Parts: sequence; structure tokens; C-alpha cells
Amino acid sequence: MENILIEYPKCSTCKKAKKWLEENNVQFIQRNIVTQTPTTQELEKWIQQSNQNIKKWFNTSGLKYKELNLKEKLPQMSYQEKVELLASDGMLIKRPLFISSKTILIGFKEADWEKYNRETN
Repeated sequence: MENILIEYPKCSTCKKAKKWLEENNVQFIQRNIVTQTPTTQELEKWIQQSNQNIKKWFNTSGLKYKELNLKEKLPQMSYQEKVELLASDGMLIKRPLFISSKTILIGFKEADWEKYNRETN
């Protein structure tokens, strides 16, 4: 499986992640989170692989999240409804996402990315 960086090109954090990958010689393919939003099937697989609560997958600081009042709505929603909601709009998904056969990184915390790099090299 190829490494995939799922990002929004205008996002400064995504740019930092991309630069970090390039500086650390990590091969990856880019995927725009808006034009190629992850599917329900991809999200279900990745959420499970990440061992993270689905709540971590939401871009809680995004305008869309606030617009839809998801802080109030999410606790009442089923897991399936949450996955379908994420798949409906890439701007609801926390970014960047780094998907590899060994790990899934949500957001850009340099220490986590460095740990991944140490463990795979």
C-alpha cells in the first residue's frame, strides 16, 4: 500500500505536514480532501485501523462543524451516521490524514510523525 497524504491545499497545517514528509524522504501520494473525499468504506476501515475514537476524526475547529452545531448533535448520532456525515463533506474531517500500511496519523503533531518515521526506518 502506498502512503497517502489526504489534505486540503490551502490548509497551513497540511502544508507543514507535506513539507515534513518531503524533508524526511517519506514517499507519498497526495489526495485533496474536498475533491476526493474519503468514502464511507475507506473511513470505516481507517477509523478501525487508527484505534481512535471517531470523534477524533472530526475537524472540531472547522466552520462547517460549528455551522452544523455538531458539538451538540454528535453525542446523539449513531456510529454509522457519524461515518456517513464525515464522508459527505471533506471539510468535516480533521486534516491532514496520513494513511500507511503501518499507521494512520490524524492531524499534524510532529512528535507523532517522527515516531512513525523512526519505527518504519
